Amino acid sequence: MFKICENKNQSDKILAAAIDCISRKGYANVSLRDIANEAGVVLSQLNYYYKNKEGLFTQIVKALSEMYIEEIEFSLKKGKSRKERIAFLIIFFQNMLRKEPELFKLLFDLSSMALWSNNLKDLLDSLFNRLATLIEKYILKDSVNKENLDKSSLTLSRMILGTLFGTSVQVVLTKDNDEIIASLSNMKSLFD
Repeated sequence: MFKICENKNQSDKILAAAIDCISRKGYANVSLRDIANEAGVVLSQLNYYYKNKEGLFTQIVKALSEMYIEEIEFSLKKGKSRKERIAFLIIFFQNMLRKEPELFKLLFDLSSMALWSNNLKDLLDSLFNRLATLIEKYILKDSVNKENLDKSSLTLSRMILGTLFGTSVQVVLTKDNDEIIASLSNMKSLFD
């Protein structure tokens, strides 16, 4: 599952336990006591390290954001051409959906919570902006034909990201998801 760091101190154990619990059961089905039990700490330590529930969720979003940024940029850097980089980005999403769909569920759960929390909204907005910027940098920069397209490369990168995440939502909501996961490969045809 999700690894915060190798040398887990008390706050890292709580954070890893929270990520694990919420990704398995969903925010609505997990209590702070469940998280404390999973981390092997007393409930008061959650408040000590994270002040309140929103403080804990803020740290979860920050940790997930860094993980997504690092792993997606690593995937994009593997490609030597624009076509290879989009292929590696698609493979990243396909592998995550097959091997760790609970991390997508957690991201979607946190996104719905962000509708009611300005702090979480700002953090998730930053994540999506950073991901769109990576797509622009590694796939679209200097490749959009400005004469034939009224959109900027950043706007197009947001559309690509939206397609990947939107398709990911469909995958986690359906029982027979192999066909939907495989359909992500069709995005490569946009770059032929």
